[in-house]
Amino acid sequence: MKTKKILKEILITAVMAFVLLNVISYFKKPNLSFDTFPPLNATLIDKSKFSHKDFKDKPFIVHFWATWCPTCKVEISNFDDLAKDYNVITIAVESGSDEEIKKFLANKDISIPTINDKSGKLASVFNISGYPTTFVFDKDGKLFFADVGYTSGWSLKLKIWLSALNN
Repeated sequence: MKTKKILKEILITAVMAFVLLNVISYFKKPNLSFDTFPPLNATLIDKSKFSHKDFKDKPFIVHFWATWCPTCKVEISNFDDLAKDYNVITIAVESGSDEEIKKFLANKDISIPTINDKSGKLASVFNISGYPTTFVFDKDGKLFFADVGYTSGWSLKLKIWLSALNN
């Protein structure tokens, strides 16, 4: 009987924490000055090229993170998994050189498409105020969802699926 009561308390606490974190995330999400993904052409840390046109007609995720961010370190593998099935571009903000970011990702056995935003210029364009920050854009490049803080892989898959239904 005591175990059941403890499990109930843990479940209630987890649900309350989930709701609270989502409310906080809602108020911390960036206010963008644009509704559709802006033109972006960049060189990734592996020296390949990225163009916003690569994601035409498909929903996609844009994830801002940093090597110095504790939450980012925990959730970055979620994006590596997502990139196997979905369009994902990550942007490492003020995280050092391309080589330092590559080393960080290699130590976690991660190989996701990453732009190095050395000076934080892209973060400024997207009005980022906290890390990690994740955007989901629909197949037309329209912003569907924005979130600040930890985001699970299943949650992002659900948001991508919903963005596809939204069109």
